[in-house]
Amino acid sequence: MARPEHATALVTGASKGIGAAIARALAADGWHVAVNYRSDEEGANATVKAIEEAGGKAVALHADVANGAPDELFKQAEEQLGGPVLALVNNAGVTADGLAIQLDDDAWDRVIGTNLTAAFRLTRRAMRPMIKARYGRIVNVASVVGPRANAGQSNYAAAKAGLIGMTKTVAAEVARRGVTVNAVAPGFIETEMTKDVPDAVIEAIPARRVGTPDDVAAAVRFLASEDAGYVTGTTLFVDGGMSA
Repeated sequence: MARPEHATALVTGASKGIGAAIARALAADGWHVAVNYRSDEEGANATVKAIEEAGGKAVALHADVANGAPDELFKQAEEQLGGPVLALVNNAGVTADGLAIQLDDDAWDRVIGTNLTAAFRLTRRAMRPMIKARYGRIVNVASVVGPRANAGQSNYAAAKAGLIGMTKTVAAEVARRGVTVNAVAPGFIETEMTKDVPDAVIEAIPARRVGTPDDVAAAVRFLASEDAGYVTGTTLFVDGGMSA
């Protein structure tokens, strides 16, 4: 089916980095975009400004997706942008690294709560309007760390592996309703979370470079498009060949 007119895309954690690039890419593809942020209001407003200057429509919405139900966030997005949220990109994420023997409960709960539980709650909230419209795109931003070991990130790896598993299961549940659910799994991407990547790590990447937020955004843009209507339950690795 063709995307309904005035459809809205909600991108969590979109004030900078990968989230901001995804928001800009979806806006370029004609979506009205809700730019969610937790603390970086200036960055979120800059993302909105960039979208508007390019001829798109966007609004910055403050919410900590790890806390509480997402109803108010969806309500604001729909009211301010004039259409139902028919694309959800669960991008918000945090890290709290440490070897498992040293990792405390707070670090575990914070990472699982933001990276996995919040994504589930937002997905659950998004599905009903999508099913009603018989059109929906959910894209979860996972990581190459999900299916492979990375010492010091047991909480992050568990969250991202869980996100991939959730993606497959939810995709199977709603595939007949015109709703697709996919994941992208970035490798090393140039962001504040992955700056100062050692040369030895870059040498281990077949492409011999780190990726850019735009590399990830291009994959999300495809998965959110009408052209990806028969693609669901999959994980698209954007990692320069690390997972090959």
